[in-house]
Amino acid sequence: MGREALGEFEHQVLLAILQLGGSAYSAPIVREIEQRGGKTVAPAAVYIALRRLERRGLLRSSKAEPAPYEGGRGRRTFEITPAAMDKLRDSRRTLESMWEGLDSLFQEP
Repeated sequence: MGREALGEFEHQVLLAILQLGGSAYSAPIVREIEQRGGKTVAPAAVYIALRRLERRGLLRSSKAEPAPYEGGRGRRTFEITPAAMDKLRDSRRTLESMWEGLDSLFQEP
């Protein structure tokens, strides 16, 4: 797995997959990130992040059967691995520790 930290967008991709039940293909992941983040996400950026996370062992993928209509393509589904869960837990602990004591700096006037 390595010690390489997760980037912000990688976090969003992994958390979107968890929100979708731990396994999803790219289109719902894009929608989940857009809905929760409130901004447009390029599908290509998600696809690149999915492949990078898979190479790092944080996701595994499988190809589903093609759609039943002519020219239908099989979707590649991505699933969270135990290594990803460990990374997310560690990252959350680190961020919570770093934020500790700073709440007063971010209160609305």
